[in-house]
Amino acid sequence: MGMTLAEKIIARAAKQETVRANDICTVELDLLMSNDGTTHITVDKYNKLKHPRIADVSKLVWIIDHNLPSDSVKTADSHKKMRDFAKEHGITFYEGEGVCHQVMMEHHVRPGQLIFGADSHTCAYGALGAFGTGVGNTDYLYAMVTGTSWVLVPETLRFNLTGKLPDGVYARDLILTIIGQIGANGANYKAMEFGGEGLKTIDMAGRISICNLCVEAGAKTALMEADEVALEYLREHGREPVECFRPDADAVYAKVYDIDLSKIRLIVAKPHFVDNVVPAEEALGIHIDEAFLGSCNNGRIEDLRIGAELIKGRKVHPDVRFLVVPASRSVYEQAVKEGLMEIFMEAGAIICNPNCSVCWGACQGVIGEGETLISTGTRNFKGRCGHRESFVYLGSAATVTASAIAGEITTADRIG
Repeated sequence: MGMTLAEKIIARAAKQETVRANDICTVELDLLMSNDGTTHITVDKYNKLKHPRIADVSKLVWIIDHNLPSDSVKTADSHKKMRDFAKEHGITFYEGEGVCHQVMMEHHVRPGQLIFGADSHTCAYGALGAFGTGVGNTDYLYAMVTGTSWVLVPETLRFNLTGKLPDGVYARDLILTIIGQIGANGANYKAMEFGGEGLKTIDMAGRISICNLCVEAGAKTALMEADEVALEYLREHGREPVECFRPDADAVYAKVYDIDLSKIRLIVAKPHFVDNVVPAEEALGIHIDEAFLGSCNNGRIEDLRIGAELIKGRKVHPDVRFLVVPASRSVYEQAVKEGLMEIFMEAGAIICNPNCSVCWGACQGVIGEGETLISTGTRNFKGRCGHRESFVYLGSAATVTASAIAGEITTADRIG
């Protein structure tokens, strides 16, 4: 009996020939990422240990991205604690480089790795064939101190992709469609594995978007084969794979979904749940106060190109605040080189430094009571982006930009 991608990566990390779903394995971690959401708590817990130690400092990556620049004295103190600890112990540290998952994909993630991240969207790393999963600060601390942890091998849902997405429809629409189909609990503690001929038609930006959002269906992780598209991205960023795994033909799956990409349509997720999805045309005309193009899901250069092409020669609606936030410094620099930032600024958009911004909802661009946001962010539950009595819709970069122009939810093909 063969193994899935998740099982093969766990078997490698556990130094076992085979593992099966529901086995409990002790594993050695390849990387441990933490951001300013909880790292200060990890530091406090570490300092209370009787015999504090770091198993392998070369495996730690700490990133300030959620509240950057700091928005309060409390945040500044948390950042200082994180900054000082990283300097004292020689931890790889980023501040001002961008959203943690984009930074990790650009600089660290390699196929075949098992990675813990103190952030739920760590499953994004599956776009490069790595098993990334989010953990709390207690599990993070244990792994940091021992270099190991335990993993319950997840069952796997297989998604066979065929065909090609229609023009003007994006990977963001695909994953929102899937989450709507299986539900917010449809992949609880399962791996979501994507493959098939259709996967070859999706670029790395789209693959990251897909894997990143799988946690919104409850997934433990998301995984794709490290094919030539992934390996070319890796080469461009100066890295080699740890190991490129392929699922076995006789691998056992909890369920298999066959998805024809040509049938995917524009999607909007309505408040207050990511799985509350509808065809975009069913949300047309809803007034918005703010639009957000950015986040670890859709803040890459490909997304900014889509937005800039659509808004060039047009203006942001006078009643709308349009925040454009690149996912990393390198994305920002590339957008400047291509003239995209100039296009956005001429249109009246607000350009922000690379960070989590309004998707995190605790610093930039928070929305007030009764206000409505359309966002390329990751979540839309009550209070996620500001006041508890506000409303967040999720859509693709094109849908968000078109809506910023119109002042209401609309799609790119409806912009005159």
